[in-house]
Amino acid sequence: MNIREKQEEYEREYLSPYATHSVDSKGRDVNEEECDVRTVFQRDRDRILHCKSFRRLKGKTQVFLDPTGDHYRTRLTHTLEVSQIARSITRALRLNEDLTEAIALGHDIGHTPFGHAGERTLNRVCSLGFTHYEQGVRVVEVLEKDGKGLNLTKEVRDGMLNHKTSGHPSTMEGKVVRLSDKIAYINHDIDDAIRAGIFDESRIPKDITDVLGHSTKSRLNTLINNIIHESEDRNDICMSQDVHDAMMDLRKYMFDNLYTNPIAKSEEIKADKMIAELYEYYMEHVTELPEKYLRFMEERQEAKERVVCDYIAGMTDTYCINKFSEIFIPIAWKG
Repeated sequence: MNIREKQEEYEREYLSPYATHSVDSKGRDVNEEECDVRTVFQRDRDRILHCKSFRRLKGKTQVFLDPTGDHYRTRLTHTLEVSQIARSITRALRLNEDLTEAIALGHDIGHTPFGHAGERTLNRVCSLGFTHYEQGVRVVEVLEKDGKGLNLTKEVRDGMLNHKTSGHPSTMEGKVVRLSDKIAYINHDIDDAIRAGIFDESRIPKDITDVLGHSTKSRLNTLINNIIHESEDRNDICMSQDVHDAMMDLRKYMFDNLYTNPIAKSEEIKADKMIAELYEYYMEHVTELPEKYLRFMEERQEAKERVVCDYIAGMTDTYCINKFSEIFIPIAWKG
């Protein structure tokens, strides 16, 4: 029995009856020889962690566009916080931590530059539509490794696709990530908003803080522990009604006071204009796309609109700004 098989045996003996076992995975689109050391979900986690799209998350906006301080979250640090929260819940419930981690690390891999602002712009200008969760699956199925994709298991892709609020993950681990995403962004975005002077802790409504707590630390503790206690020995990931309602009220408060705040979001109109202009430019000058994307159209018969979205969505904030400047901003004559 090799190391992988020992780990699979450990899962059978130790994990909850509601956990997803590696040996029972629905598999990959392309069959591969099994690894002697790692389970299928461990391999998926490693593939995501080492891919280029994951590394680029460090240069993509979470909430604040190109913040001057060093401590504001990026899309990468958000992803790591989601992973940490999800793994804590998963371990306590004896679910499959490797599957949870793979889904968490990949859940935002399809995000655009400038966060949800860029996502809204591409969805508006592209006739085929655009969402970051569908793009994430496209990244790992098609775009990574020069068009070969990462060949991830169906369970990981399902969790990535369904991490949105209205999603319905097919595994318990996917359900954990879906809730952990909300817990992470609500709480760390409050932390960033306080750091930015948008509001302070005292302005959060008392009926919310009385349930969840009066600090980021206490709110995280309340939410994580509530999920664990409410989900123990159940075939679902649950929260008590009072805690769930308070979390959703806090989410609404954040939308009203941060996510649509004119101070925090004052630069988004510029990002929207920039991405829209880049999209129109490449639609008219498609041959200026990198060779890889031209191959997607020629060999895979991909639609031009989709491939232009692929290129722009993969950009970091800085690369997007530089590309816009290169195309649209005149350069001083050096005669």
